[in-house]
Amino acid sequence: MKTIIVVGGSKGIGKAILQNLLVHTNVINISRSTPDVSHDNLTHYSCDVTAEELPDIDAADGLIYCPGSINLKPISRLSIDDFKNDFEINVLGAVKAIQKYLNILKKGTTPSILLFSTVACKLGMPFHASVATAKSGVEGLTKSLGAELAPTIRVNAIAPTVTDTTLASKILRNEKMEENMKQRHPLKKYLSPQDVADTAEFLMSDKASSISGQIFELDAGIVSFKI
Repeated sequence: MKTIIVVGGSKGIGKAILQNLLVHTNVINISRSTPDVSHDNLTHYSCDVTAEELPDIDAADGLIYCPGSINLKPISRLSIDDFKNDFEINVLGAVKAIQKYLNILKKGTTPSILLFSTVACKLGMPFHASVATAKSGVEGLTKSLGAELAPTIRVNAIAPTVTDTTLASKILRNEKMEENMKQRHPLKKYLSPQDVADTAEFLMSDKASSISGQIFELDAGIVSFKI
């Protein structure tokens, strides 16, 4: 049975990924809060990845870095600290986790790393300057490391559109906003955490053994289509 480290598996997309993986994988979760999930295959470490030392782990076959931010403000209201904080959460936290566990991943079985971007890197959206800048860094990291770590470790990223999590609660805060968001997407839907978790599970599996350095736009058509 493989072992996968999930950073940020207590809520939202991370929790959905954790629950998918636990069926067939040993999962080591690292997050500030403890997941409200109990399973023989689950080990949890309480840790703020941006502020504390990550725990020592002896062996792993994969790493999924889930923490992210949605800091939507006009550029005139975004401070330099806003940009720094988003970059630290989305990019430097991922770098910190990768550097910490790279040596054990290299020794793993068909190892893989999965990161998270956003459709706002491809589709210009008002008020997304800070998060799109940070997530563009994630995409650059994905492609650079995919090349650097080949053929030993695969590295990919998922770029979801709006997903029904607490992070998106401000833009999905009532039925009218939910319906408007669905209508903006050609497939007339936005994402559930399960939608993203299913894609993540595939990319971490051996079924995706020929895929690396890719950014998967899980977008309900909003980037690719104009309808």
